[in-house]
Amino acid sequence: MKINKIKEMSSPDLEKELGELKTELFKLRFSLATNGLENPMKIKAVKKDIARIKTVLREREMKIEN
Repeated sequence: MKINKIKEMSSPDLEKELGELKTELFKLRFSLATNGLENPMKIKAVKKDIARIKTVLREREMKIEN
């Protein structure tokens, strides 16, 4: 997911997307541990997306506080 797309989303949408990504990460880790994963780099991509969303949410939180 691109950072520009993330910044355009509203905060509730970002929270929802964050929950979905965390669920996806859990499923990817589970499938990696049980039967192998076709593309292990998918885990890295999902983790980066989670970090991007958390960063944008934190930036918005800091902007509101100031």
